[in-house]
Amino acid sequence: MRIAPEGWPFIATAWTLAAGAALVAARWGGAWWILPAMLTLLAGWVVAFFRDPIRQGPRGDRYVLAAAEGHVVQVAEVDEPMYVKERAVRISVFLSVFDVHVNRYPVNGTVEFVHYNPGKFLHAADEKASLDNEQASVGVRGPRGPVLVRQIAGLIARRIVTDGRPGDRAAQAARLGLIRFGSRTDVFLPLSARPAVKVKPGDRVRVGGTVLAEYP
Repeated sequence: MRIAPEGWPFIATAWTLAAGAALVAARWGGAWWILPAMLTLLAGWVVAFFRDPIRQGPRGDRYVLAAAEGHVVQVAEVDEPMYVKERAVRISVFLSVFDVHVNRYPVNGTVEFVHYNPGKFLHAADEKASLDNEQASVGVRGPRGPVLVRQIAGLIARRIVTDGRPGDRAAQAARLGLIRFGSRTDVFLPLSARPAVKVKPGDRVRVGGTVLAEYP
């Protein structure tokens, strides 16, 4: 299992606590074994949370791939003045604490824009989260125009990692960053490029594997 590098300190801490609790339980016995059992489950979850799988799926300039893994919570037409700077379709994916939290580039292109905005930690699935929550926005000049990916923190998330910098080459399905622990990722596509959205609210998508939209 591939693990995101940011996960190793958390994994080491979780398993150290589980091992320490097991030593205590071995000495005292009885109900003390409940503690190492619970900590072992927690340590297993931490490993699963930081997994970094490579998903298989369509590739190429026609396709916009999922930048995050989770459930589509909204597909909406909105104004996007920060980078796309025109009417856009926004595809919002909510990541639970059980989903893969590595983000990936939805298209090939060049990173032109990276902006971090501190904010609140509202429930990431709420509409207000896209405006008020801590977030990082990454704009990529793709083969069919500008594409904006927005990493949004949630109730539990307290750390957004964004790898790209302006001028970097963005490779489709390559790592863009990571959010921990529970969050939302929005992808904005210009309506002028006439993208055909392939997902709807309630659909489950796989990061770097599911096609969100297809250009003509």
